[in-house]
Amino acid sequence: MQPLQPPPRNLGFTLVELAIVLVIIALLTSGLLMGITAQRASAESTDAQRQLDNIREALLGFAMANGRLPCPANPALTSADATVGTEDRPNATSACNRTYGVIPWVTLGLPEADPWSRRFTYFASSSFSGPVATGALASFTLATLGNANIKDSAGSSANIASNVPAVVVSHGSNGLGAWQPSGTQIAGAVGDELENANSTLTFVSRTPGNNFDDLVTWVAPGILMAKMVAAGRLP
Repeated sequence: MQPLQPPPRNLGFTLVELAIVLVIIALLTSGLLMGITAQRASAESTDAQRQLDNIREALLGFAMANGRLPCPANPALTSADATVGTEDRPNATSACNRTYGVIPWVTLGLPEADPWSRRFTYFASSSFSGPVATGALASFTLATLGNANIKDSAGSSANIASNVPAVVVSHGSNGLGAWQPSGTQIAGAVGDELENANSTLTFVSRTPGNNFDDLVTWVAPGILMAKMVAAGRLP
């Protein structure tokens, strides 16, 4: 008589084992996607900061070549408008139509938008962007003061920088307060982000966080004056 043989062993996965495997895969995939998203956000912020640095240098270069800062462009024009991205002024010898707007990217030979496809907000003090008088080399002097101030929060009494001639803002990934290529402004900015979008003389620059992801740069008065002296525009 033959001995009884044990039943054949099932070599497949049980439903519980399959469920555990699927959960592990989901967790790994989620972690991978979060890592990719964080890397992309970091890369976009780095690219935006690089653009801001280029814009600041372009503003300084324009001032050295023309004796003044460029006028802001009209932010409400669509990309199809013939004058979009150019200085908003009646003619070459007139004052600017505005002190707040967007970077005149066509005039400066720069890209229109930041990494999130939004225009850069731009403030230029009229004391530095006005027309150059006949016989003069610049529209301002070494004693001219800007009128914008940079703070680390909207409610702060102290300034990071004072008497600033020009300020440029990228409104970050959330875009609140930014002007779009359609000529419309994204609503919803509050707190510190509102300070960078409400056309006042106060701007906020601080570490991103707490519903704030704006990136801000400005033309420092001392650097502008030194560049103008080096270019022979100021004594």
